[in-house]
Amino acid sequence: MVSAFLFLILGAPPVVTDDVAEARSLGNQRQVTSGLPRAGEGYFSPDGKWIVYQAYPVGYPFYQIYVQKLDETTPRLLSTGRGRTTCSYFSPDGKKILFASSHTDPGIEQTELKAREEAAKGGRRRYMWDFDPHMDLYVVNFDGTGLTRLTESDGYDAEGSFSSDGKQIVFTSTRDGDPDLYIMDADGSNVRQLTDQPGYDGGPFFSPDNKWVIFRSDRQKKDMLQLFAISVDGKAEVQLTNNLEQVNWCPYFHPDGKYLVWAGADYSKGPTNAPFHLFTMEIDRTEGSLKGGAVTQITHSTAQDVLPVFSPDGKKLMWTSTRTADGTSQLWIADWLREMPVK
Repeated sequence: MVSAFLFLILGAPPVVTDDVAEARSLGNQRQVTSGLPRAGEGYFSPDGKWIVYQAYPVGYPFYQIYVQKLDETTPRLLSTGRGRTTCSYFSPDGKKILFASSHTDPGIEQTELKAREEAAKGGRRRYMWDFDPHMDLYVVNFDGTGLTRLTESDGYDAEGSFSSDGKQIVFTSTRDGDPDLYIMDADGSNVRQLTDQPGYDGGPFFSPDNKWVIFRSDRQKKDMLQLFAISVDGKAEVQLTNNLEQVNWCPYFHPDGKYLVWAGADYSKGPTNAPFHLFTMEIDRTEGSLKGGAVTQITHSTAQDVLPVFSPDGKKLMWTSTRTADGTSQLWIADWLREMPVK
């Protein structure tokens, strides 16, 4: 679930990490993906034994979706193998996986050819996401069978995730002209618009109790993403960050609902050499309202650390990072050591 301007640059200087500072929150850090040019945006299966993620296949210019057992190193391709493909997510029963793909692009051959030509130019490559108008949401069985298309509207439909009861999907769509949030039933029916603001609203996730949706938006200033929350009925909206010199994105709730984790970077001097770090924010909840609280920095590195997610039991944190030996973005995992205050 990557917005159009954010990037990771390959071939960057060696990574420097403050291990002491990170040890306050993270233990037993390890890289969990390898063998593919780039991998990231991983999510846990409901039992915490598997992960689903996007990665570049060797020799192909667009991300595809893979599943991998956490204690193994061999991934299994789940998507069709063609088109831009992203934003995978397990259903709460673990039987299906949701993702977005443009494999039905009528000009797929030309799209692939153009991407290969760009890749052949080499050099330092930006990590960008394109709001492909042929992108739609699909579900597929865990074993790769039964691929089913859920959306068929004009424009980009992606960045989807399930509610904790598996009954609904929240996603981003450009069907009204710019990227806004929508909610639909898990079978693709009963679509309703949740946000309607100029600019980009995206990367949505339900709160564990399914009463709120957290997301990112650049409605205040183009590309300068801030964090928001909106009630599922659309009647209440709360801004959680408000610093237009810092980009804040990819928020994700801890399973207990008391805090969230996200990635932020100081862009006051521009995006060049501005590493993304992971942060947590305590969440205060009262009936009908939600408010952001204390913020804590979790990662302390010159690497790009983004797209953090908690395991279903809340005991592990997984994220995408360039702290790899070769500087590529890969998935990392660590034991989650920080105990948040009891509300």
